[in-house]
Amino acid sequence: MMSRQRRLFLGRSTATRAGATGVVVGLIVGMGMSLVSTLLPTPAEASTSSVVTVAARGYDLDYGNAPFPDLAVTVSKTSELVSQGILVSWTGGKKSVRPQGSVGGENFMQIAQCWGEDPLNPGHPDRTTCQYGAFPNVGRDSNVLDNVTDPNDEAFNLKSIAPEDEQYTAKGTGALVPTYTSIPFRAVSGETVASVAPNAEGVLKHDTSIDVNTNEFFTQFTSNEIKWAGADDTGAGSVKFEVQTSMQSPGLGCGQPIIVSGRPIVGQSCWLVIIPRGTGDSGVKSITRPGLFWDAWQHHVAVKLDFKPVGIRCEIGGAEAALSGSELIGGAIASWQPSLCAGTTNSAFVLSTGNEADAAFKASKTVPSPLALTSRPLGADFLNGAADPLQYAPVGISGLSVSFAVDRRVTPIDGIKQEYKDRETQAFSSLKLTPRLVAKLLTSSYISSLPPGADLTHVNYHSFADQGKNPANLTRDRDFLAINDEEWASQDLNSTSLADLLIPSGRSDLAVALWRYVLSDPDAVAFLSGTPDPWGMIVNPWYSTSATVNPSTVGLSLPRDNFPKADPVEKAGTTGSNGEGPVNLVTWRPYTSDFENGAYLTLRGDGQLLGGWDTSYTPPKYAKTARSLVGEQGVLGLTTTASAARYQNVTASLLNPAGEYVTPTESSLTAAAAAMTPSVVQPKVVEFDPDSSAAIAASNAYPLAMPIYAALNPLQTDAVLRAKYANMIRYAVGAGQISGPEIGQLPEGYAPLPASWVSQAQTAATAIEKGISPIPAAVANVAPTSAAVAVAASAPRPGSVQSPVMAPETAPVVTTPAVTGNAAGPLLGLATPKDPPAGPAGLAIPAGLLSGLAAAGAVPMISRFRRRL
Repeated sequence: MMSRQRRLFLGRSTATRAGATGVVVGLIVGMGMSLVSTLLPTPAEASTSSVVTVAARGYDLDYGNAPFPDLAVTVSKTSELVSQGILVSWTGGKKSVRPQGSVGGENFMQIAQCWGEDPLNPGHPDRTTCQYGAFPNVGRDSNVLDNVTDPNDEAFNLKSIAPEDEQYTAKGTGALVPTYTSIPFRAVSGETVASVAPNAEGVLKHDTSIDVNTNEFFTQFTSNEIKWAGADDTGAGSVKFEVQTSMQSPGLGCGQPIIVSGRPIVGQSCWLVIIPRGTGDSGVKSITRPGLFWDAWQHHVAVKLDFKPVGIRCEIGGAEAALSGSELIGGAIASWQPSLCAGTTNSAFVLSTGNEADAAFKASKTVPSPLALTSRPLGADFLNGAADPLQYAPVGISGLSVSFAVDRRVTPIDGIKQEYKDRETQAFSSLKLTPRLVAKLLTSSYISSLPPGADLTHVNYHSFADQGKNPANLTRDRDFLAINDEEWASQDLNSTSLADLLIPSGRSDLAVALWRYVLSDPDAVAFLSGTPDPWGMIVNPWYSTSATVNPSTVGLSLPRDNFPKADPVEKAGTTGSNGEGPVNLVTWRPYTSDFENGAYLTLRGDGQLLGGWDTSYTPPKYAKTARSLVGEQGVLGLTTTASAARYQNVTASLLNPAGEYVTPTESSLTAAAAAMTPSVVQPKVVEFDPDSSAAIAASNAYPLAMPIYAALNPLQTDAVLRAKYANMIRYAVGAGQISGPEIGQLPEGYAPLPASWVSQAQTAATAIEKGISPIPAAVANVAPTSAAVAVAASAPRPGSVQSPVMAPETAPVVTTPAVTGNAAGPLLGLATPKDPPAGPAGLAIPAGLLSGLAAAGAVPMISRFRRRL
């Protein structure tokens, strides 16, 4: 499968190369320092906040009639924006009533993104440039009543159409052709979608062939608008909003580069508009008309949004260098690259995220290759008994997270606490998970995760009257309710996307980490083997690790590097004029493209739900269901900590080895890094081992924290390329460790590196640049015996779970790099043909500190990663 790519432009560092004496000191100190040092991370600086608050007073165009005179709206971030999530919160409203039928509700907010400024009202957005109206019962248009004026009876006067809306109104001719108002959409490119236009005589007419709500620029599947956001009984509320760039919404064009000679390139700015809706519209007693109609629009408040420029921000034409591997580091590299590309070499880097193991294997060769980005060392199945030739430079600390978007829906029965009823439609902000609950979500063990109408007797579901003991979804599981707030037990949550996780296809280091987390818990291990939980729930037998339980007669081998859809369950297709296609597990619960896509979908409330059978396609196929809107969301997604932060996901608290529930934060990632121990396979690579005494003692450590290493064989023959990689590493562990949202800084979702990690990275960068191999030349061609390799590969880790062993996949064999020329001395790896003179530095490196270790087994992994600008 081809990796997704994006161009990232990095530049050569301007730092002066260390002299021979400095190289000696750096190598000795770097190699001799323990990787489990608990020294403090490198200093991080807080960034300037771009939080903005705007009040109705002083902004509302008709403040005297404002529905909420005390309204104040706060936007969490308004500058340096990319495709991401932001938080919109407000006070001064009134308790909301949720929508019912064709009525939009009462006392709520509508939120949209617009690109243009109103020429008649400077400092306000132009409503014709707003992405609004894609969802049912909202729209940009509506039939309206004609204005009625009776000079003898003021009470009879009906002012349904505001003067500002008359230019968008086609007068009707009777009951069959009513008067109709429609606000057009003007795209940033100049095109206009309008269903009211003048005819040949200049009379405004309704063009019924034009749909202003579903058009070439936005539909309900792409629009980021929020048609209803409610407030609690204090009049306060908050909601996550998806900010879109020109990549997601070409019609808005936000972030498009603005290039002016002699000035820095900036992105096209846009607007965030909040439209307060009261209890009725002009001429009617309820909310049934669009928020773009003037009677509602005039009360809007808005904030200007400034974007990072989308696309290439470096001079075109520089030589390219490639990076390959972990999705975990993608967000940091995207932030670093504009600063690095400002260097004199103008080096362009192409990042392809995917299989970390394959990336490390390619990087282990002596021919030029991409710089590998990995969380695990090169496996024994790749090394074929040889020593590991890679230098490992730690460049990041991040992790895997379970994100969720779950809105309250109280069970309509007596006895529910009033405070729970008052929070109806509000989003939950906390959720706890144990390894056993994660195991249930990964194994399609909840009933709703399987296609309805299929034979589900293997999970003891026989009929609606005989449903067995497996709950419909996570929120109905007594295992879940036992550890979470009691308010969860008062909810009636039925979303299919609460029965499993949004997970990516392919293989990755992240999958291995999550399965290892599951296997660290004896209760989870017992459940996977077929033992029911205390409430009688059983694992879907197709995922059981027991060969006697699993219908395939082969137990699922764990840990593994992917998330299989192992159950072959299928609802059979039907025939005839109304026939529908079959539905298997992948059709019912499709994969996401990558972990970031999971975060994006979670922000949008899109659980990837299957729609109806659509015969308008050739051949017919199942359609997709539109995302759930605010107040009705129920999604669980597997994401990286960085993508969760980018898209404003709320993340679950996970039970760690110390028995504490911990969310991913900078401090909990740092605590986990301090508890990481050297890998059995490669002591230069550390990992958070749930079975280690350090992990068990770390009460505030996040259990799915992961390191990211840049890895390369320093004997690769392109010295210029190696120097570029070395400079990238130096920036990553230097200026790139300053936390903040600005270009070149370390984004949210990462933790700054400990000082000892920085030293290791700097030492590795020097070795990569100067061609210093970690394999001593004197033993470069000496491989451990096959028996020794077999023992190392099969030896169980202390406290680890033994599972059925998967048949090893065929992997390329790495041979020991050929050495030519005269030996440079017993303590220094041999120089490659294009290396600059190494000088006397290498003569002082102790051979014992550079010797490699035989590698233990690991399985190649692959992952998909799509970056969004």
